[in-house]
Amino acid sequence: MNWWDDALLRATAEVLLAGALAGLIGVQVVLRRLSFFTMALTHATFPGVVAASIIGINIFAGGVAAGAVIALGVAALSRRRGQNAAAATGVMLSGGFALGAALVATQNGFSRDLSSFLVGSVLTVSPRDLITTAVVLVVVAGVLLVAARPLLYTGFDRTGAQTAGFATGFWDIVLLLTIEVVVVTVVPAAGTILALALIVAPAAAARLWTTRLGVLTALAITFGMSSGLIGLYASSHWNVAAGASITLTATAILVISLLLSRIVRTSRTVQRRVEAVRG
Repeated sequence: MNWWDDALLRATAEVLLAGALAGLIGVQVVLRRLSFFTMALTHATFPGVVAASIIGINIFAGGVAAGAVIALGVAALSRRRGQNAAAATGVMLSGGFALGAALVATQNGFSRDLSSFLVGSVLTVSPRDLITTAVVLVVVAGVLLVAARPLLYTGFDRTGAQTAGFATGFWDIVLLLTIEVVVVTVVPAAGTILALALIVAPAAAARLWTTRLGVLTALAITFGMSSGLIGLYASSHWNVAAGASITLTATAILVISLLLSRIVRTSRTVQRRVEAVRG
């Protein structure tokens, strides 16, 4: 038997790839304050995943299709004059999840465990899931690298970006669709519900330590991969759900970073005051 046939080794590879992918896109989510939109996507992707499973097609394709509709719908509604983006996102969130629940209810003896969609089932990932995550990681990294300049402009100086000739609406849609693809990709590792923490927590923790984009990205990827590895180990050691364990680890990293960063800032403030008194 080679490592490809071993479920635990496939799960380890999956959480490493998913952690890196979540940390990478999480930087954009945190910097542009898209956490609520990402949460809406995790819920709205649910009906697509369920529908794909019922029909018998790849759940990735179903999730991408449903998420794309939601992402484009939110983008269109938020651009209308007088339309609140948060309100549109909230409606999409509840509506998408309700549709998924309705689809499950219509199937007597549903053949797939609902919890695997909601909180993930990383120990059952297939070689196809692994390849999909690896390919998406490469593609997303390429998209963010190529679009780094327009995304930076549209995210921090929208008026300046429009003056410079950037199509801000187009780049908004590119980013929203990229986030949506990542959300669907990490479903095997964290599920549709818990994916938000895996995407946001590592980047939010990294943001506490640096403001430099390159360092921030590297730290977010490191925290994301560490969350996956530590969470998977805790899951196998204490016999708890892997998705929940990974999510709790990511949350713990954020909390620890928050506490340590405050201690460091307080220490520096005290040190400066002591030096000022001595001087």
